[in-house]
Parts: sequence; structure tokens; C-alpha cells
Amino acid sequence: MADSPMQMEDDVSLETPANDVFLAPSINRELLLTGASYTHFSTVPPTLLPTSDPNSQSNDPPQPGPPCALGVDEAGRGPVLGPMVYGLFYLPLPLSDPLLRKTHHFDDSKVLTPTVRSNLMEKLCTPDSDLYTQCGWAVEVMSARDIGANMMKPTGTYNLNAQAMDATIALIQGVYKRGVNIKEIYIDTIGSPATYQKKLERVFPTAKITVAKKADSLYPCVSAASVCAKVTRDVALEVLYESYINKTDEEDGDGELSAAKVPEEASWGSGYPSDARCTSWLKRNVDPVFGWGSECRFSWGTAKDMLDLKNVAAKVEWPAEGDDDTIPLTDYFSAAKEKDTDELGSWFGHSVTTEIF
Repeated sequence: MADSPMQMEDDVSLETPANDVFLAPSINRELLLTGASYTHFSTVPPTLLPTSDPNSQSNDPPQPGPPCALGVDEAGRGPVLGPMVYGLFYLPLPLSDPLLRKTHHFDDSKVLTPTVRSNLMEKLCTPDSDLYTQCGWAVEVMSARDIGANMMKPTGTYNLNAQAMDATIALIQGVYKRGVNIKEIYIDTIGSPATYQKKLERVFPTAKITVAKKADSLYPCVSAASVCAKVTRDVALEVLYESYINKTDEEDGDGELSAAKVPEEASWGSGYPSDARCTSWLKRNVDPVFGWGSECRFSWGTAKDMLDLKNVAAKVEWPAEGDDDTIPLTDYFSAAKEKDTDELGSWFGHSVTTEIF
């Protein structure tokens, strides 16, 4: 059954960033504005790190930290604007339900309001919070530029599912490398849960792995991961949007941007093609040659179709292959050799006889 207009409006409103969204430490403005992808790991709580027994021999290996549950989820798979963000969250196994569900009421980020998501992320990053002292998290920010470039490779296409799988594996490996004792892994599926789970079990054989549909609603650590991913994407969208509203070709006498010259621009909303604010913004801000900036996924049908519209993008006519009027580029770099010519002898000219004199 298709979603009703009211349901679609509710979904868009929940996907739209809060006006005062918390500025998470996972935001790297410089990298976002250059269109680069990057990874951020929180500091591992000391209680989750391996410990050494003071009575043991100096050569004895340290004891592993408490067994932990780890969850992974993403935000922004479908938008045409902004990055896709993979979030990861881990904490001691016994705390997963009481701390996340009962105390702080984590849930799938799509059913939480933008303000609630922002507040939960702020608690997670506040040093005196029980979430900060007992949990860890990480995100992989996959830029729109890199997603599109990978999907549009002329050969060996790197599709979105493969990119997502590699991001998930890299995040989990990063937590293992930091010394956390991960025993259970829960992941919201990409495609077939069974196929995805078998591949991850080969990569991480020492952990119990569960891949399931709607894992962000079923497992608290996945819910928390979805909040980390969604709030990071929310702020990333705001940073990218601000780069547009602050653009101007004119400055005042002090070298500062003149407030009167800052263009007034309606919000681009959630970045989803179903959001009218997003598609309207794309139409108003398309460059006839370059389209949009690194915040746009050019591999998406929304962007492709818009660039194909008449009088929107500049038309480029490429020479047809095999056209007799077209000179191959290689002709400029290689000349046909004359028959019966001594290449070495004619390097500095041709030899002549006395008859010429």
C-alpha cells in the first residue's frame, strides 16, 4: 500500500534537522565543505579497555575488558543531498537494555523527533553523563561526492550496498583495534539478512552476529547507533546549507560579508527527493555547466533527470565516433613515416649530393 500524503509529510518532518541541533564532535566542517568522506571515533571509556593484573608476571597479556554489544545503523541512504552516515554504538552487554531503553529511551531515530535525537546525542557527549562514561560510538561520513563518483565509475561499478558493507566492516574493525571486547554485533540489514550475516561472520568469527530487518527498533545498541548517524547527518546538512546562504561576490569595506548581500534562500529541507523543499532548491540553484556542488549525489535519478530538462543545463555536443571530419587526437602526437627513409639519418635533416651546388 502506498504511503498517504499525511504519512509522507510526517516522514519528511522527522527527517528534517532540528533548528538548534546539537553540534556533535563528529562534525568536521573543513572536510564536509571539500566533499571528502571521513571517520570519527569517540574516546573509549577506560572501563571498557583491557586491564593488567598488578600481581601477575610482567609478560602476562592484559585481561580483556567487559564483553560488549555493538550495533550499526545508517542515516541518509535515500537522499539526493548530503552524506550517508553509518553510525556505530557499543556498551557492556548487561547495560544494553536498562541503560538505553529504560533510562534514556533510545529508539529507532526515525520515530524520534529531531529535538529528542539531538538531546540524546548531547547526553552521549557530556562528560558527567552515564552514557559518556560507559558507552562508545563512531560514525563513517560518506560524502555525496564520493557516493556518486563510486556509483558512476565507467568500469567496476562500486554500488551503494558494497560501499555500505565496507563502511560497516571498517567501523567495527576500528573498535576492535582500540581494544574493546566485542562479543555480540547487531546490524540493520542491507538486502538479504542471511547473506549479509554470513559475510560478516567470516570477517568477525569471534563475535555472535545478528543481522535483521528493523534492527534499529529491535536492539537498543542499534537504536543508539541510528541516533548517532542521524544527528551527525542533520548537522552535516546544516553545515553544507550554510555554505550556500553565506556565499556572496561582494564584501563590505572591512572584508566581512555584507548582511544586505547575503542571499535569502528557502531551506532545502531533509534532502530527500520526496521533499518539495529539496527539489525546489535544486531547480533554483542548478548551475548550467556544473550542476550543483559536492553536496549533491549526481548518480541519483533526481539529479540526472533535472539536468536533462530543456533549458536547465548547458548542452554539449560531442563529435561522433568515426566522423571523417574529426582528426584523432593521436594524429597530433605521431606522424606517418615516409617510406624508405633512414630515421636516424634524417633526424637532423636529409643528406644531399654535390649536384645541389
